[in-house]
Amino acid sequence: MRAAVMYGAGDVRIEDRPDPKIQQPTDAVVRTVLSCVCGSDLWPYKSMAATDTGRPMGHEFLGVVEETGAQVTSVKPGDLVVTPFKYCDNTCGFCARGLHTSCRQGGRYGFADVDGGQGEAVRVPQADGTLVKLPVGTDSAMLPSLLTLSDVMGTGHHGAVTAGVSHGDSVLVIGDGAVGLCAVIAARRLGAEQIILMGRHTDRTDLGRECGASDVVAERGEEGVARVRDLTGDGVEKVIEAVGTRQTLETALGAVIDGGTISRLGVPQYEEGPVGPSMIMRNITLTGGASPARAYIDELMPDVLDGSIDPGRVFDKNFSLDQVPVAYRSMADRRVLKALITL
Repeated sequence: MRAAVMYGAGDVRIEDRPDPKIQQPTDAVVRTVLSCVCGSDLWPYKSMAATDTGRPMGHEFLGVVEETGAQVTSVKPGDLVVTPFKYCDNTCGFCARGLHTSCRQGGRYGFADVDGGQGEAVRVPQADGTLVKLPVGTDSAMLPSLLTLSDVMGTGHHGAVTAGVSHGDSVLVIGDGAVGLCAVIAARRLGAEQIILMGRHTDRTDLGRECGASDVVAERGEEGVARVRDLTGDGVEKVIEAVGTRQTLETALGAVIDGGTISRLGVPQYEEGPVGPSMIMRNITLTGGASPARAYIDELMPDVLDGSIDPGRVFDKNFSLDQVPVAYRSMADRRVLKALITL
């Protein structure tokens, strides 16, 4: 089969790899229908050290089951399925608590002899716990939105949930990338009254308004904090930080009201932050983390199917598998918000 492999910063290649095969009775082989490039894929694209072996890429995909191991009972060949971005057994103690990213039998696509999602097919370990059958066909116009349940919509939702967003809240979403826009959708879905989107790319913030943002703040740093406070008075009750830099954390701390909550979704690109005595004295809650996407798929799917939410709008350009290197470059250059890959 053909698949995307990263060999170092800026070096993504499409190459022939062995066809996936059942290795364990809990495996399934899925033929990919749709995949995409994640914002987190851009971190190694910018900084990965060169390697001779390469790393299979991609962790968001949906497709058709081609083969199952002897112990797989929840899906069968021919089923259209979506996967969370990490595979899991959905039965261990962590999964039972809704923390599927810490599953004792789980792991990451593209590591430990497991295929990446940006390829023609994938061996999915722990298929019963991981794969969710989709009640539509491969020709459904809903597939892009259903694909977002693999990661980006679940991640935006995780930010809103861990921030404790509820009816009537004021919420600041920092970051106008795909996760930030999905966080806007999630905050609106949970009943937030005022949603401020902080970003400076007008095509993205315009989409953010359509997704539910009531206000847009283009300023950054202290100016951005001042603008948020102009809009809210004392500050916002909840912040969803969807970038991951030290500056955006400082912005979140400056914009949140005393007693408020900040949920971090962006993978932190820092090891230390301003979390000392001043934060403690303000009784600010700092939370967030990696989304247990498997825990949210069943909750969010009905809203996708009935049209209540349309997170597939974050995909603004379609690429073939051969064009994946161009898709990475286009996203890294901010010419594309989120690249959809059609196989």
